[in-house]
Amino acid sequence: MKESRFRDNFWSTDITSTVGYDNLIQHMNDGRKTCKELEDFIKQRASIEERYGKDLVSLSKKVCGQNELNTLKRAFDVFKQQMENVGLSHIQLASSLREEVRKLEEFREKQKDQRKKIEHCMENLHKQKTMFYKKTMDSKKTYEQKCKEKDEVEQMLNRSAGVSNSKQQRKLQAKANQSKQSAEDADRLYQQNVSTLEKIQDEWQMEHIKTCEFLEKQDCERIHSIRNAMWVHANQLSQECVTSDEMYEEIRKVLEQCNIQKDLEFFIDLKRSGDTPPAPVVYENYYSGQRGLPLSRAPANPRRMPLPNPENSACEPQYASVGDNGYSFIRYH
Repeated sequence: MKESRFRDNFWSTDITSTVGYDNLIQHMNDGRKTCKELEDFIKQRASIEERYGKDLVSLSKKVCGQNELNTLKRAFDVFKQQMENVGLSHIQLASSLREEVRKLEEFREKQKDQRKKIEHCMENLHKQKTMFYKKTMDSKKTYEQKCKEKDEVEQMLNRSAGVSNSKQQRKLQAKANQSKQSAEDADRLYQQNVSTLEKIQDEWQMEHIKTCEFLEKQDCERIHSIRNAMWVHANQLSQECVTSDEMYEEIRKVLEQCNIQKDLEFFIDLKRSGDTPPAPVVYENYYSGQRGLPLSRAPANPRRMPLPNPENSACEPQYASVGDNGYSFIRYH
């Protein structure tokens, strides 16, 4: 199947019409606008990446985990460092995006400058063609008018033959000759203008074909450049994800090395205060000479005992509690 080309599809049957050329120029202007829109889009994305990167770097400087010890402290250090690296990576991405914007701007301006000469030439040819077409049509009207006048005079001359006197006949003949000369002059001018217009039209057609081919080439380059710019943009963002994930992987690796027992032991070795608990608090009976008895071993509620035999020196003494009557006496069994 034959491929469509600009040169075969942007003509007009009206010699003064520029609709085909106008459509091409409008299309190229729209394409230039698309380039500018893509530039603005990537610029805004670069600003977002830069702002996000700076915020991450600032966040990484915040106090976080400074009181932790050993393996978890190392994890916090790596965590913050990698967050800073991710932020710096996004700032670098913003710089790369702006470089792509610069390339697009240069491409757009280059195409604009290249088109200026072509557009200027075509505009001059359009004006020349339109002006000479009007001149040719005016000469055609003059030619037709002169031909009508010549025919009218010749008809009058024919009708007056044998009727008018010789003087009138000579006047009509002179008028006929003059009208014939005028018609012939108008005919030559008309033919000359048609020939000149044909040359101008041939020149315009050749230039129109070259312009179509040039603009088609520019459009192909524009589509290729825009497609490539978006492709590069997607690759840059994808690579940023890979780079960020590599940095996050460093965090995961150091987290895998965190050892809860080692951190506990490190803290114990650093801050230990002793391995002997305090002695239990002993119960001390104010009225008892038997002091130093631990509270857990002291009688909870001593029973009241019968009076002992004083003569029995082998008897053990028994003490009364505060709650017993005669608690101040020592009693013996």
